[in-house]
Amino acid sequence: MAYNTLKKFFLLTLFFCFQFNTEAQNKPVVNNILFIGNSLTYTNNLPELVKTKAKYSGYNIHTEVIAFPNYAISDHWKDGKVQKLISSKKFDIVIIQQGPSSQSEGKKMLINYGKKYSDLCLENNVLLAYYMVWPSLRYYHTFDDVIKNHQLAAKMNNAILCPVGKVWKNYFDSTKKFDYYGLDSFHPSPKGSKVAADVIFNSLKKHLK
Repeated sequence: MAYNTLKKFFLLTLFFCFQFNTEAQNKPVVNNILFIGNSLTYTNNLPELVKTKAKYSGYNIHTEVIAFPNYAISDHWKDGKVQKLISSKKFDIVIIQQGPSSQSEGKKMLINYGKKYSDLCLENNVLLAYYMVWPSLRYYHTFDDVIKNHQLAAKMNNAILCPVGKVWKNYFDSTKKFDYYGLDSFHPSPKGSKVAADVIFNSLKKHLK
């Protein structure tokens, strides 16, 4: 009698262990991404577009956004909220974005404040990515400096580069169409945001689980 009871207990234990392992294996893997930026990030809900693109490609992404009008990455850092979010260890990837940054002040900010983000991400086992944007159509002549400064900042801070601005410029130069711009000739049109989402996803894809 005792033997049969022990046998049943053993079999039940095996069953529940198997059930637990199966559920754990079937549980979807989530990639948590934090977007930090300004209106170039929240216009047309870019994070949601990235999430949708990832879903169609078989990846599960959860996004959170902290973005305010005319904010630079230095403004977010001085507010202090981003440090708490990154240190929470909740996120796998942090994407930072600010204005075009073609001038020396913007360049320094991309590099120096990017270093602060990079160090904090490294401490918390988080990947850092730069979302390269673009100048307004009025300042199109500064486009090469926008690209160069983002490339340099990403390289110096060992970060992933999402070269949206470069992809935009290649399209503009080859087609002479500027329909990635919205009505104000600076913020993205829905088409421009979709392209941005594609570039960001493709830049992150090899780092996703």
